[in-house]
Amino acid sequence: MIHYVENPDVTVEDILPLYEAVGWTNYTTKPEMLKAAFENSLHVLAAFNEEGILVGVLRAVGDGASILFIQDILVTPEYQHQGIGTKLLQQTLEKYKNVYQIQLTTDNSMKTISFYESNGFTSLISLNCVSFMYTGNQ
Repeated sequence: MIHYVENPDVTVEDILPLYEAVGWTNYTTKPEMLKAAFENSLHVLAAFNEEGILVGVLRAVGDGASILFIQDILVTPEYQHQGIGTKLLQQTLEKYKNVYQIQLTTDNSMKTISFYESNGFTSLISLNCVSFMYTGNQ
């Protein structure tokens, strides 16, 4: 049984194995940045297995009124396709249902597009919008 905890008391040592499992090396090579990111997030929702091991997480930033940006949503590979990502997303959407805009950025694979569209998200392209990212500080 998966146990969901909002804003859990987790350490970078708890978080790193999850990011490593999905290959998010931008975070795993910078554990101090990952620690600071979690500490400064508006919302963190974690999924723990029966042994208390972190198997999924959703991290969001923003003001919680006009904008919420879902920065990270990931589930360790052996726990994927069990509804954990959907539950993390739906619980967050319910909590912030009165926020004006909820956005995220993801890769352009059919798997992720299908996942987010099945959870009520619309591509910015279909809204005649475009998104930009500044990469000068990397």
